[in-house]
Amino acid sequence: MDNLFNAAYRCLTTDNIKEKLQLTQQTAQAWRDCKLSLIYTDEPALIDAPGRPEKPNLVMPSEVPKRRLGSESGVTALVHAVAHIEFNAINLAWDAVYRFRNLPEQFYTDWVRVADEEARHFKLLRARLNELGCDYGDFPAHNGLWEMAKKTAFDPMVRMALVPRVLEARGLDVTPGMIDRLRQIGEDSTAAILEIILHDEIGHVKIGSHWFNYFCQNRKLDAAQTFRQLVEQHYTGQLCGPFHYEARKKAGFSETELETMRQLEISVRNSH
Repeated sequence: MDNLFNAAYRCLTTDNIKEKLQLTQQTAQAWRDCKLSLIYTDEPALIDAPGRPEKPNLVMPSEVPKRRLGSESGVTALVHAVAHIEFNAINLAWDAVYRFRNLPEQFYTDWVRVADEEARHFKLLRARLNELGCDYGDFPAHNGLWEMAKKTAFDPMVRMALVPRVLEARGLDVTPGMIDRLRQIGEDSTAAILEIILHDEIGHVKIGSHWFNYFCQNRKLDAAQTFRQLVEQHYTGQLCGPFHYEARKKAGFSETELETMRQLEISVRNSH
């Protein structure tokens, strides 16, 4: 029997989009069918860059085209940006499976499910890009999500805090507003895809919250205090609102953490 870690590595490292999507679907099904074991002999390798196609060209975040929704080109740029996030999220989910060993089986079940759902999101967005006359890779993109994956490769608790609960949770804050604006300009097809993604992403961030709290509990750490320390350590001045408190609450943020967010939002607003 093959092991899940080898299968996750194959999903993570292939640079062919079609193969990555197929392998993701097959691996998720094999895991659900109990055809993959958690027994391993090799330790995880540090992966400097996951498998990705030659395009999009990766640039600094400030060089990514601005997405003004008043035009079709603005809508296309927005769909491409979200597709790039979802493509990265496939790799991030597989990296969590591959990298972190000797954890409860449910950890792997959760992140395999996330990888599978992120692949479905990417397919929906790519199909929409094709309808708009473009494809994934036609616009430049940035690599912020994977950079944070590398920085957090040493500790699953830090990974759960900073990738699902900070970077991916940003989608919970901004997507409802994007959906409203898309509806206003008659982009119902795109809005419908983002509604599916928003629903699933609340679940993904909730998985991150669950495992972050699990690690804190195991290490006898105060979760809210630890989260705040990690955010202050890694995101000084970069994490700003507005935050979507209702969505974050559904995604497992505690009242104390939401209060931290409120204080952060007020202090950033007052500094401008």
